[in-house]
Amino acid sequence: MKEIVVSGIRSTGYLHLGNYFGAIQNYVKMQEDFNCYFFVADYHALTTHPDPKELKPNVYRVIAENVASGLDPNKVALYAQSDIPEIPELYLMLNMLAYKGELEKTASFKDKARSQPDNINAGLLTYPSLMAADILIHKAHKVPVGKDQEQHLEMTRNFAGRFNHRYGDLFPEPTAFNFGEQLVKIPSLDGKGKMSKSENENATIYLADEDDKIRKKVMKAKTDGGPTEANTPMPDYIENIFMLMKLVSSEEHYNQFLNNYNNCEIRYGDMKKQLAEDMIKFVSPIREKAVAMQNDIPLLQKILAEGKDKARESASKTLSDARKMIGINY
Repeated sequence: MKEIVVSGIRSTGYLHLGNYFGAIQNYVKMQEDFNCYFFVADYHALTTHPDPKELKPNVYRVIAENVASGLDPNKVALYAQSDIPEIPELYLMLNMLAYKGELEKTASFKDKARSQPDNINAGLLTYPSLMAADILIHKAHKVPVGKDQEQHLEMTRNFAGRFNHRYGDLFPEPTAFNFGEQLVKIPSLDGKGKMSKSENENATIYLADEDDKIRKKVMKAKTDGGPTEANTPMPDYIENIFMLMKLVSSEEHYNQFLNNYNNCEIRYGDMKKQLAEDMIKFVSPIREKAVAMQNDIPLLQKILAEGKDKARESASKTLSDARKMIGINY
């Protein structure tokens, strides 16, 4: 029997190369060997109070960009989180096992509380409980998460363990999964942090970016005068450019510029031009396919409806078992 994989992407903002290499690339590999449930996290998006008029187009765009990146709706359950009523019910149950102190200590809650001090809502505080419900509703074994979500996954394991200890064994304790590689964190072009859906737009390459926009962003990437001694260690922002080149360029181009760097012959302008063209070659087919899908609303609705049916079949069984074990089955 295939192991179960669950993961989700928030429906706010535009998907970018960080999402692709940190998550979607793994989704595409996983769909061949695992029983996969991938969802658009529209409930999670409500913590930042998005404009209601933008929510549906955003969900459609995320679905389109995932499919354009290689995800096959016939091989996976691809659904909207809000289409599965069992998730908020399990979320309520898990909140009874989550403690205020541990929720307040999570890095994501502290970050959000700092960035939106006028909107520290209960949904932000209990974000790890909802994420745990997303995962445990399908009894997931593996979760492809980025580095910034590892703490939440640890909490999911804690909540599963507490439920099992109190009510009996129901949930496996899921583990992070990245095909044996390090969890990927894609750097931004300015060398400050990672690519982001909501911040640092000029230093992030989005899957929807037009060719010229990609060129402009890459050419503005932070560089310096270059090394003056052979085999000088790279500063972070230069290492970032090489990392991005390793992801989207040929091995030949990557090695050429690496040798140039080590020999103090690097011309960053040439390197950035090459990187920009390689990024365009990578992004443009995804962008074009995604745009065509976003103009086909019936197709997107069909994908979501089929995903909902698959996800609810799994979720309803888990929730029924949870209710029985807790004793709320009258």
